[in-house]
Amino acid sequence: MGNGQAFDEIMGCGGSTTPRPEMAALGQWIEDTPAHELRRRQESAEATFRQLGITFAVYGESDASERIIPFDIVPRIFLADEWRRLSEGLVQRVEAINAFLDDIYGARKILDAGVLPPDLIFGNAQFRPEIAGMRPPHGIWAHICGIDLVRTGPDDFFVLEDNARTPSGVSYMLENREAMLRLCPELFREFRVAAVDSYPDRLLETMKSVAPHGAMNPVCVVLTPGHYNSAYYEHSFLADSMGIELVEAADLVVDDDIVWMRTIGGMVRVDVIYRRIDDDYLDPLVFRPDSMLGVPGLIAAYAAGNVALLNAPGNGIADDKAIYSYMPEIVKFYSGGEAKLPNVETWRCREPQALKYVLDNLDKVVVKLVDGSGGYGMLVGPTASKQEIEDFRAALIAEPERYIAQPTLALSTVPTLADSGLAPRHVDFRPFVLTGSKGVQVVPGGLTRVALKPGSLVVNSSQGGGTKDSFVLMDGQGQRPPMAQSQTMGGMTQGQQQ
Repeated sequence: MGNGQAFDEIMGCGGSTTPRPEMAALGQWIEDTPAHELRRRQESAEATFRQLGITFAVYGESDASERIIPFDIVPRIFLADEWRRLSEGLVQRVEAINAFLDDIYGARKILDAGVLPPDLIFGNAQFRPEIAGMRPPHGIWAHICGIDLVRTGPDDFFVLEDNARTPSGVSYMLENREAMLRLCPELFREFRVAAVDSYPDRLLETMKSVAPHGAMNPVCVVLTPGHYNSAYYEHSFLADSMGIELVEAADLVVDDDIVWMRTIGGMVRVDVIYRRIDDDYLDPLVFRPDSMLGVPGLIAAYAAGNVALLNAPGNGIADDKAIYSYMPEIVKFYSGGEAKLPNVETWRCREPQALKYVLDNLDKVVVKLVDGSGGYGMLVGPTASKQEIEDFRAALIAEPERYIAQPTLALSTVPTLADSGLAPRHVDFRPFVLTGSKGVQVVPGGLTRVALKPGSLVVNSSQGGGTKDSFVLMDGQGQRPPMAQSQTMGGMTQGQQQ
């Protein structure tokens, strides 16, 4: 997939050399700022990230602890009306995900209606029968969602995957904005950009809103597997930003189905836990008995309704890529309407016809593990070697139910600072959606990930991708674009805060 056929979000279609009219101001800024000045600012941002310790680990690499995610100084821009449409689609999708989880662990009406094949649920490693019949406080399962989107044209946005377990990356959204405010203040005078810095307050508000009934002043904590985890920086950043405790399993104890935190001043009851630990390791009495990262008795306390867990255990079933392929039907079943954000066309390799098509077209499609993440376990047909294609062919024939395939999309591009100067690079986007007892809210921004290698479509940081700041523009009247729900985030613009 070359850049030639991709839609450039600043320059438009067909290799245009002048920016789209609504992007003229950004085009002018790029033209007026010498390449060496852009590079100086970018290096300054990366030096700050290194000082702050904003690193991520790639497991199995010796220099893992020293890696920062590369940052690109040219922002990505969403117009107010684009954002309005996206927000409505995101709210609809996340509401459907919550309804689906509530149903699948409860009445299972969607199975009775024949919308999904039952073995897709019950034969799925991410389905947690231990959770069936339990209901989270206020009936909310997916409190924090990261919905990965791709763009292929001026009005064409697609959902690439849903992340309803423990979506990461929000700290990069916040730090990228901080860097842009400091290094490129003139852009915030030129554009009226919606603020993202209220995210930690909104997250804390969401946590408190789902505290078990009766908790007047709920105690909230972030539960981390510890500093060896690849996203540990984000865990500590968020706890710090919210002004709450960052805890590990050893700091918590369950007594009589109540969770307590050990503190210098004695035991303190915990009401809400934002957990950044996978289900498998959460409670050795229920899931993996060898887990040293979990809290014995945590699920019993949860089942008794004495603690809220964000996100709820069992959510992994909603992230599964085979379930993803049914999301248009799932959205329709629970909302009664068509999905406002379409899926990417998907072939389920568990179905014989789809498998035949994929095997015949391995050099043209992207193949993914249904439970994979981070860009691992996938084949990008057009850029794969003959050997990689043959290895995947064997894996697909052996276990077709473990894979889905999708067409190779011409992801949109945004000008990016490369060694040779500015060049188009492919991007995707992860907006963050919060669901509390008072409704659903979409953060007016998100994490733009950029494939730094020329022509590459793989944006994951673990595979060499970088990030950009994502500007959501206010509309002409100086108001945030109205959301699909009454709850909106933002308030003052970044420009007004300057």
